[in-house]
Amino acid sequence: MLTLETPTRRRGCWLCRLLLSGLLAGSVLPAAAQMATVPAVAPADTARRHSGVALDEVVVTATRTERTLAQVPVPLTVVGREQMRAMGAVRLTDVLGEQTGLTVVTDHGRGVQLQGLSPEYTLILLDGEPLIGRTAGTFELGRVAVGNLERVEILRGPASALWGGEALAGVVNLITAAPRPGTTGVGGQLSARYGANRTADLNARLNLRRERLGVQAFVNRFSTGGYTLGDADSGPTVPPYHNHTAQVRLRYQLRPATALLLNVRGFEEAQRATYRFSLNGTETDVRERGLVDDVQLTPSVQHRLGTRTAGPTGRALLTLRTHATRYRTRARYTYAADGSLYDESFFTQTFVRPEAQLDWYVRPGHTLTAGTGHQRETVEATRYAQRQVLTALYGFVQHDWQIGPRLNVLGGLRYDAPRQYARQLNPKLAVRWQARPAVAVRASAGRGFRAPDFRQLYLNFTNPVAGYSVFGSQEVRPRLAELAAQGQLALDPATGQPLISADLLNRAATLRPESSWAANVGVQIDPAPTLHVTANAFRNDLRDLIETTTVARRTNGQSVFSYYNVRRARTEGADLDVAWAARPTLRLSAGYQWLRAVDRDAVAALRAGQVFRRDPATLRTERVPEAAYGGLFNRSRHTANVKVFGEWPRARLDGSVRAIYRGRFGFADRNGNGLLDTDAEYAPGFWLLNATVGRRFGRHLAAQAGCDNLLNYTDAAHLPGQPGRQVWLRLEVSLGTEAAPAG
Repeated sequence: MLTLETPTRRRGCWLCRLLLSGLLAGSVLPAAAQMATVPAVAPADTARRHSGVALDEVVVTATRTERTLAQVPVPLTVVGREQMRAMGAVRLTDVLGEQTGLTVVTDHGRGVQLQGLSPEYTLILLDGEPLIGRTAGTFELGRVAVGNLERVEILRGPASALWGGEALAGVVNLITAAPRPGTTGVGGQLSARYGANRTADLNARLNLRRERLGVQAFVNRFSTGGYTLGDADSGPTVPPYHNHTAQVRLRYQLRPATALLLNVRGFEEAQRATYRFSLNGTETDVRERGLVDDVQLTPSVQHRLGTRTAGPTGRALLTLRTHATRYRTRARYTYAADGSLYDESFFTQTFVRPEAQLDWYVRPGHTLTAGTGHQRETVEATRYAQRQVLTALYGFVQHDWQIGPRLNVLGGLRYDAPRQYARQLNPKLAVRWQARPAVAVRASAGRGFRAPDFRQLYLNFTNPVAGYSVFGSQEVRPRLAELAAQGQLALDPATGQPLISADLLNRAATLRPESSWAANVGVQIDPAPTLHVTANAFRNDLRDLIETTTVARRTNGQSVFSYYNVRRARTEGADLDVAWAARPTLRLSAGYQWLRAVDRDAVAALRAGQVFRRDPATLRTERVPEAAYGGLFNRSRHTANVKVFGEWPRARLDGSVRAIYRGRFGFADRNGNGLLDTDAEYAPGFWLLNATVGRRFGRHLAAQAGCDNLLNYTDAAHLPGQPGRQVWLRLEVSLGTEAAPAG
């Protein structure tokens, strides 16, 4: 897959050193430790096994504090470890692609679309800290292994009041197993999976407990032979690559009220591929070698203040933390014939954020959360003229008020003061009302703000193999002038002038920040302990939504892309989830989302009869009726899923069947009017069918087999990230405290 920040991958020796350092710390620190226990938390999926939904599960993403899932006043979905295991998931793509209201889209990588908004508007967190390294705004979900995740929390709707500008659509928080001091013990798990396309996934997890120290360590190696859809002569759709992930989390209980925490994670990936393309009329083979590495370090201190117990952890909890991360890519292209250099590029991004947060349990029913921090982000790359720096101060405050047993009100406000842009206030208000014992109503509203990022302002990139170009707002005019002077832009046959859209060029060169107001209203109905129904309606009104557009065509047939503001846009829709535990060993669920995403200015122009198109058969120009408008590109009006999970305890078997549907979606403007308005501009809808079956052998050994995309659906033109049928086998060995109960 071709990307702007070319995927890169490499050796794994430093990952071993990272893991070993964590293990050595686990063996040295307890020597001076004294007894200080921390209460353990029961596995989140225990309740899910029996009722289908773990309503008593503790979550943190919605409020930045611990709340049970049933009490959260905003739309939140939780996918636990046992459900991920039953799905046979190995990468984050596998998990998010099967959830109601989430769509995995291919846009310079595989990202997640939430409430009709592009991947760049969804914040991806790992243990509450941001993951960086996006390609054209898309965080590649395949970079994240799920073998050490306890749960995935998906917050739908704007969360800028707590998490900042990137959370305009929502938040996906990946929660790994937390280290917990306590009774001395060692446990672990080894697993190996192998399947189609020579795809292998190897995992090793270790948990270590001492009196004051808890350590969780994880190592993953993933590799694939890639695959080719369509014309094999042009090169692989996804080339072979391999990557390594290592993470170590430590918690040391310094005193009964004070804990020291450290989270270290590393990722690296290597890719090699050969591509064929036409260079000056001659077929040429170019070899690519790409490398990526990503390192994160998060030390923190937690201290409980006060002696009274008005809250779950004491009078108040003070957390001081610093998150530092670096993401790098390197790519080198050489001619296959003689090994000479064709092109090379690099990209380096850093992000540092110290933060302080206070959770104050003022009195029963009143929790005040406040925090402040400073973030500094830098980017250096071959496609930027110089090193770019972005800094910002921010502060947030939130009041969680439980008014009696039936009403909860959550109010929040965040203040952002970026150095480069205007200061912003983003408020949010959420309410949960327990109307009846089995009926709860949720409503929330909030504002979001997002300034153009480095890429949208300063990007200057041309893919050396595919031949397309992407220019930021400040670069698009001078770069197009250069291409025109070099004769690399296609000409209008009627005028002989470069084929440039003057309107889109003007809009691209005057890019403005985005803002939104959004609302969610939903109801949760639990007519029986084994049946849960959740419905939610949402609406996002956006101003100056930043989208990608084609501003010109090159002589090689490829596009020149830039960014422009959709002055007024709206995404609205509704989703429904039903979960039913028909038996303690049989769980069924179904989900559906209806979505409408439109350019409101385009709708106004259609109503006024100001939009036209040319019929490709008759070449006649006709007015476009409003009913023909399909909305923003790459959004499906209808998506759905149906899942069945079953267990057969006597035979020690379990299995699942999951069907995922995505309706047709706009792919490209074919008639040049900039709108989605003809059937030829759509990619077809499709179904994916996935299945697994597993068996446990005693306490320590389990096996699982599965098939993803059982129907073998592929679409090289519209879904390059979707391979064909994937048959696989997985073996798992549990050791020590990780061993499963007998039977």
